[in-house]
Amino acid sequence: MDTNGVDGGHLTAFIERIEKLEEEKKAIADDIKDVYAEAKGTGFDPKVMRKIVSLRKQDKHKRQEEEEILGLYLAALGME
Repeated sequence: MDTNGVDGGHLTAFIERIEKLEEEKKAIADDIKDVYAEAKGTGFDPKVMRKIVSLRKQDKHKRQEEEEILGLYLAALGME
């Protein structure tokens, strides 16, 4: 149905696709949470694991640059 230039059927199809993907995203997020809980149960630290996952996503050069800046800032604060 076209109402003032808006195709309601087309819009509904997009909304339904987004809703389905949001449901899938929640299911995946729950699965990831379960894996972290399982790892914690075997003695690993989930907070550190999350950091490692984040670092592995970064480009090696970008990661090294951030680590250098972090070291510089920690030294400036007397924390290193």
